Amino acid sequence: MATVLIPVPARDSDPSEVAVSRAVLAGHTVVFATPDGSQATCDEIMVTGEGLDPWSRVPGLRKLTALGRVLRADQAARDAHRALLADPAWRAPIRWDDIALDDFDGLLLPGGHRARGMREYLESPVLQDVVVDAFRRDLPVGAICHGVLLAARSVDPATGRSVLHGRTTTALTWQLERTAWRLARRTRFWDPDYYRTYREAPGQPQGYMSVQQEVTRALARPEDFRDTTDRVQASGRARDRLGDARPAFVVEDGNYVSARWPGDVHTFAKAFAARL
Repeated sequence: MATVLIPVPARDSDPSEVAVSRAVLAGHTVVFATPDGSQATCDEIMVTGEGLDPWSRVPGLRKLTALGRVLRADQAARDAHRALLADPAWRAPIRWDDIALDDFDGLLLPGGHRARGMREYLESPVLQDVVVDAFRRDLPVGAICHGVLLAARSVDPATGRSVLHGRTTTALTWQLERTAWRLARRTRFWDPDYYRTYREAPGQPQGYMSVQQEVTRALARPEDFRDTTDRVQASGRARDRLGDARPAFVVEDGNYVSARWPGDVHTFAKAFAARL
């Protein structure tokens, strides 16, 4: 069986995209990597849903979830997250600096949106070099949500272009990102940009720093960014399951597989596993 590398930030990776991917890859060896080799933590808000409702800051009411119950990881992902926490590989990751792709058969890049933890991951020159090396070797590479942004920022010195230049891909769409952001601005009003990893600078149009637009700027052609026209898939209200790929939208380009958000993760991880 294959050995798969999953690098994650020290905190705030998406629990669905990490834990479900690991669960789907059962039978393969999964190795996690963190900045300093210490055990990481996923975004606890996405695990519990606590902190997404307007009363969340009131003592004694934080655990009362309404919107948080809808936006958090679903039951399958929460079950997978509990199993993740017991996994010796999760508890003993390697350091980003110690990654050697000679030891791996595939690279999977999960996402997460909380700027507090994700920026270190997205801006890491170490991880960007790893991604470039993986594409040069034509290893199976899977990227979902903000993981696609890490790939888009990985520039091959031999070409001066992103490894995604000339590829087709999807990623977190501006529609999905904007919808979550608008909701949280009202309900998590003390932290209105919880769903925006990067905000636009003065003079930049709204959405310029969204995942979709930054990824698109790295591609050879704008039309190489793929989005679904299917209403169920585009709605953000339905998530896939292991035996139900209907809500998922996944783009495959050779050994590269991409997806948009946690609602695609079962289908995404299965498509990635098929290439190992």
